[in-house]
Amino acid sequence: MSRAKGLGCLFSRPTRRLSPRKVSLLGGRGTNMAAHSWPWCVSATIALALLLLYEVPLASAQRKKEMVLSEKVSQLMEWTNKRPVIRMNGDKFRRLVKAPPRNYSVIVMFTALQVHRQCVVCKQADEEFQILANSWRYSSAFTNRIFFAMVDFDEGSDVFQMLNMNSAPTFINFPAKGKPKRGDTYELQVRGFSAEQIARWIADRTDVTIRVIRPPNYAGPLMLGLLLAVIGGLVYLRRSNMEFLFNKTGWAFAALCFVLAMTSGQMWNHIRGPPYAHKNPHTGHVNYIHGSSQAQFVAETHIVLLFNGGVTLGMVLLCEAATSDMDIGKRKMMCVAGIGLVVLFFSWLLSIFRSKYHGYPYSFLMS
Repeated sequence: MSRAKGLGCLFSRPTRRLSPRKVSLLGGRGTNMAAHSWPWCVSATIALALLLLYEVPLASAQRKKEMVLSEKVSQLMEWTNKRPVIRMNGDKFRRLVKAPPRNYSVIVMFTALQVHRQCVVCKQADEEFQILANSWRYSSAFTNRIFFAMVDFDEGSDVFQMLNMNSAPTFINFPAKGKPKRGDTYELQVRGFSAEQIARWIADRTDVTIRVIRPPNYAGPLMLGLLLAVIGGLVYLRRSNMEFLFNKTGWAFAALCFVLAMTSGQMWNHIRGPPYAHKNPHTGHVNYIHGSSQAQFVAETHIVLLFNGGVTLGMVLLCEAATSDMDIGKRKMMCVAGIGLVVLFFSWLLSIFRSKYHGYPYSFLMS
């Protein structure tokens, strides 16, 4: 019993009461702590409110930007599925090409295809541009990273004015980020407008490689077959007399034609695909000679071929006048004609050279 009582006394020990003075002291300390902590609570609440006010519009703007971008890409993909080269006016150009957001590049050809513009180069460049766009559209690597578009002067003259553009055709790459740089404008006069050359330029600017696939052209094989048939027919008809195959004059003429074609720049035309000539859309003036030594027109090579042929003919006449057995009168006439041809055509050749290589100090008669 005494042990139980002792245990009972141990567990039922009376609670110690605080005096009124101690209670008042504790109450004052709590009041001071509350007084010191409430500014921090208010600051945290304000910061949280400001954070919400900033984050909510930012997230909303981001979602809106993504929606606008998705709509633009969907619209461009829909148009590309119908036509690989998208025709644009001023409104479409500003909304889809100039205005952000944009995560795609756009290759735009600025041209003038209407008949009254009489831009032959524009039509030739458009054909190559269509081949390139079709090659990309039907390629296995086709994505929405790059699109092809066209702005015609008669449909988007305000775009030409906005870009301070006064010539056509012109190719410009509008990159996914930022504004076009100097290298984003295609050097048409230097590279030509063949689809292969434009594809190389696009690969340099966008890292997108396009394998150009041209439609089958049977004109070349047909002409070759026709030529072989004509040669075979002539050989068959002259099978009893094959001396013409050993004719030095014929072989010399054929070799001379080949040399004139190569020295006039025909192979350069085949590789680069330059325009035939250039017509200024404002003045209507047609240039047949390119003003730079780094490029040429197809018409320029034809002119050089003609002038080289004239110089060659003059040299042949001079040689014949010196070695032939004709009477002296005819030989004198051949000599005068030969000198005249050499002087005239060589002078014109030198004038073309001076117009392309500015600062060349020498001239010859009419050059």
